[in-house]
Amino acid sequence: MTHDLHLHRVLPAPRRLVWACWTTPEHIPHWFAPAPVVTKVHQLDLRPGGAFRIEMFMDGKSLGSEPGCFLEVVPEERLTWTSALGPDFRPADAPSAPFLFTATLAFADAPGGGTDYRVVARHKSAADAEAHEAMGFSQGWGTVADQLGAYAAGLGR
Repeated sequence: MTHDLHLHRVLPAPRRLVWACWTTPEHIPHWFAPAPVVTKVHQLDLRPGGAFRIEMFMDGKSLGSEPGCFLEVVPEERLTWTSALGPDFRPADAPSAPFLFTATLAFADAPGGGTDYRVVARHKSAADAEAHEAMGFSQGWGTVADQLGAYAAGLGR
């Protein structure tokens, strides 16, 4: 296995709406985690060095909420964030995290008015990538991408 995990979907919503779902705090709880997980947005500072802090709850219990850091924000094209750094590029201290990674999300127009949505999750080692996959990366992030597409499509109606 390589150090990277990949996900690709063609979402049934225009790129501008898919981007808005990723970058507007009030949209994120509607699609960010597979049900029955509940999501709360604490910080979403869309700039390189800005904080990305989401907290997820399962059965009322917090699953953690260490802040990540945006590395790249190219409106409607690319969004890169990492759990390895906190706000303002400060090294993260996340002892409860099973691994640290960097995610790049790419958004492009797809035929028929949809969005070509691609994710690359980069890890320090193949072992970390394997651990992330074993935790359900493909299934979980795939479910979330499908939820994102359905939610964004509903915004366009």
